[in-house]
Amino acid sequence: MSSQQDVPRLFHIPLKYISLVTLTFQNSALILIMHYSRVMPGYDSSSRYLASTAVLLNEIIKLGACSAVAVYDRGLQKAWREVFSNDCWKLAIPACLYTVQNSLQYVAVSNLDAATFQVTYQLKIITTAAFSVTILHRSLSPMKWMSLVMLTLGIALVQLPHDVVSMVASSFNLSLRLPGGSDDEPGTPKQEHHGLKGEDEMNRTLGLVAVLIACILSGLAGVYFEKVLKGANASLWVRNVQLSFFSLFPAFLIGILWKDGAAIAEKGFFFGYNPVVWTAIGFQAGGGIVVALCVNFADNIAKNFATSISILISSIASVYFFDFVVTANFVLGAMLVLIATYLYSKPDRRPSTADTQNKEEYRLVPLESTSSDDASSQSPRPPLDKFNEKQQ
Repeated sequence: MSSQQDVPRLFHIPLKYISLVTLTFQNSALILIMHYSRVMPGYDSSSRYLASTAVLLNEIIKLGACSAVAVYDRGLQKAWREVFSNDCWKLAIPACLYTVQNSLQYVAVSNLDAATFQVTYQLKIITTAAFSVTILHRSLSPMKWMSLVMLTLGIALVQLPHDVVSMVASSFNLSLRLPGGSDDEPGTPKQEHHGLKGEDEMNRTLGLVAVLIACILSGLAGVYFEKVLKGANASLWVRNVQLSFFSLFPAFLIGILWKDGAAIAEKGFFFGYNPVVWTAIGFQAGGGIVVALCVNFADNIAKNFATSISILISSIASVYFFDFVVTANFVLGAMLVLIATYLYSKPDRRPSTADTQNKEEYRLVPLESTSSDDASSQSPRPPLDKFNEKQQ
């Protein structure tokens, strides 16, 4: 009873479920709104808003919101000392990486369908795992390796052109036509998107490259963040304030001044802005806050489950709003991605107590590889005479 009463609640609903539902809605709506803001009718490449301004505003809004929470939680003076502590400069590297990643997301959603982007963006699981193995020297279980292979195959199926998949399937006398006639009859090409202006300018290859680089940066930033700041005592809100603060510098210097400085000087900072653009910026800024809530009140499995549900919602919404054509290879690939995400987030089976004690009893640690901070030195060694008795 006491454990249930200690669960944080809002309007008698556990914050765990509120944060997960909010994350699911935010993930689905963000990609759809961002995609629509880049391809909406009445705007082309010459009249569309500049993505660099949206990235900067996103960080400013996130900085203000997280600062307010940090001050409320820690007090003004304590929050100031924690934000500008001696190790705060370490956040500059992941902040720069995350800023470039956010900019590449705009490039990707401008050149890929919302559903395709949502599925392909799960490549960040693979990049995070790769950097965890190489930088953090972690070992992955066979189940996790299998899920990564499955994830790669699923994303490859989603990205393959349907014509290529159909040609391969026809060589094996297989039919990939979905019930309801998703595949078009020969000679009658279907207009996939209500004549949206930006759809004619979409470059699928550019979008895929942008997603790949964004996933690499996401994995590297996340692993670096964990390695450098492991064991730090600062609150999650303070870390978000530090990330947003240091993100302002690359967003302004690289995006605003260097990349789009001439265009902003000619057209203005808020050129091409409309309610849809402001909604996309608000959802993106709120995404970081929602993720912070999920880290506090929900586990990783639940967060990945919410992400999987958002993929399904984005796919269904893309069919309804953008006439996205659901092909058999997209369905199969998306299913593989969902299953792989679930398998990767499952905790590994822990060895039984008897197995652990048996391994510890026979464990030998070379003296030359033992240090004061070595984890192996923390486990007691068996007496030498006991070990000799076991050998006999």
